[in-house]
Amino acid sequence: MRTMPPTVTLTLEQLATRAASLIVDGRRFVLGITGPPGAGKSTASLAIARGLGSHCAVVEMDGFHLANRELDSLGRRDRKGASDTFDADGYAALLRRLRTQENTIYAPIFDREIDESIGSAVRVDPQTPLIVTEGNYLLFESGAWPDVRASLDAVWYLDVPEETRTDRLVTRHNRFGRSSEAAAAWVHRVDQPNAVAITAVRERADLIVRIEPSACP
Repeated sequence: MRTMPPTVTLTLEQLATRAASLIVDGRRFVLGITGPPGAGKSTASLAIARGLGSHCAVVEMDGFHLANRELDSLGRRDRKGASDTFDADGYAALLRRLRTQENTIYAPIFDREIDESIGSAVRVDPQTPLIVTEGNYLLFESGAWPDVRASLDAVWYLDVPEETRTDRLVTRHNRFGRSSEAAAAWVHRVDQPNAVAITAVRERADLIVRIEPSACP
């Protein structure tokens, strides 16, 4: 049985400082930021990127969402965001390239406005020493997800109160077109089962991070 990793409470500025300490001797370091939906992964990753400037690039797992037409074909669109609605093999391949190739690499992003991924949207220069990649399933032990974990030097798990997390999710779904009722239903039916599965493997992280409430909107 695994023991729980250490837990720290940090502001976003302290999080960026801690991430900066991972850069040693110019060697590229790949840091994973994980946690359940609504944990603040994007906010934390962007805070690190702002703090480190050109020394950091952010790569999203969400850029590997399967296209909506493929989800329709597979009958999975009504639970988009589950672990089997991503191209995990493609994500793992990108992370391997980021670890081994010494040339410019382009990564995709997920655009919530159009609800689709956009390829080659993030440029990662070969001299960038810290890659931060954020996503829900970095610690999963099935499918291609272990290949993702194998390319990460460390994984930090964001731990937030349940009410805060679900409130954020409802607000996010509202912002991108769902009614309050539909947003709450999606959180209950899709996001919450994913959150339970993600929380179940958090002991595989290297560090559990709690962000100071005033520092993370």
